[in-house]
Amino acid sequence: MAIPILLVAFLLPLLAPNFISCSPVQDPGKIVQEVHECRHGYFHVVNNDYTHWEMYAIGGSAAPTINSQGNRFLAPNDRFNKEVTKHEDAPQSEWKKWNWRSEGDLMLNGAFFTATGGSSSSSYARASSLGAKPSSLISSITSGAGALSCKKSSRC
Repeated sequence: MAIPILLVAFLLPLLAPNFISCSPVQDPGKIVQEVHECRHGYFHVVNNDYTHWEMYAIGGSAAPTINSQGNRFLAPNDRFNKEVTKHEDAPQSEWKKWNWRSEGDLMLNGAFFTATGGSSSSSYARASSLGAKPSSLISSITSGAGALSCKKSSRC
């Protein structure tokens, strides 16, 4: 059975975060720590809308490769929490070698991404899962995103 194109277009923003392990959010209206905690491997963070974080939006430890593309990052008003990224559990001399890049991301309200490691495309080949849409489309891409209201014994 073929999946209608409209359904695929709707599901893509929902599927992208599944490539990353997510930390629990304690207050649904407010991100207390990071949304994505990436460890050991390759992560493609694509076409997400990040708002209301308190510390950072994407964290990583254990030398992950992170390819951030087409995301929108709206930094909080707190001038000490504008950085999107957080390199954890390693000294700067070590995490500076990790491959983290931001490509086509929209940074708002002073948000900034600390890119590290290699910049060649080959460094990120295994951290690419699908083509990123332009970050200018995030509002329309994510307008219907969220949890599905499904009930047992009925279709979603």
